[in-house]
Amino acid sequence: MCTNYTPATPSHLLALDSLDWAGTVPPAWPVETFPGYDAPILLPGAPGRWVLQTGSYGLIPRWCKDQRQAVTVSRKTYNARSETVADKPSYRQPWRERRWAVAPMLDCFEPCWESGRAVRWRIRLLDAPMFGAAGLHESWIDPQTGDERCSFTLLTVNADGHPLMGRMHRPQDEKRMLVLLPPQSWSHWLQSTTEQALLTLKLASQAVLQGEPAPVRLEPQQSFGF
Repeated sequence: MCTNYTPATPSHLLALDSLDWAGTVPPAWPVETFPGYDAPILLPGAPGRWVLQTGSYGLIPRWCKDQRQAVTVSRKTYNARSETVADKPSYRQPWRERRWAVAPMLDCFEPCWESGRAVRWRIRLLDAPMFGAAGLHESWIDPQTGDERCSFTLLTVNADGHPLMGRMHRPQDEKRMLVLLPPQSWSHWLQSTTEQALLTLKLASQAVLQGEPAPVRLEPQQSFGF
């Protein structure tokens, strides 16, 4: 389960040739992402292109009746288990509609308990200075204001036995990991059929990762912007 990661910077994203952004104002986001924070996500765009926009980390289902319910639910929906994503009420509609998303990032963080206490570790995809996590996005319209809110969840798979992720979290906990993709695989995920998406999830636990302790956390009020 991932609650914290470093989103890609604008300079990383501007280096992508196939990128457009949604809206007329370039987006901005905090330097570290936690549930409830805005972060960049990539969505399918025109043929051969991706659309960049920000979304709230923690999916807000379209059936939420008001802002209070939206906040309450989204605190529990920042990660979606791949084994049950097609059936859970919060995720099954975007899954059926193939509302795939990629959250571009530089690293993610997990707690290692090998010392007997939680030590924050930085996790990266090996040989990929920027990579992405596969997820789902959703659009929720506040019935009181009419405002539309984009949100997303990141998919996870079982990581029992993974050489690195098997070391994270408490010994008695199930090991989970994000579905991490190099940039050359993003288009495939965003354009996947359901069958192709299931295959990507099945192979996700084979990702080669690197990690090291990273106890210092950046101040959340710092932000990236174009």
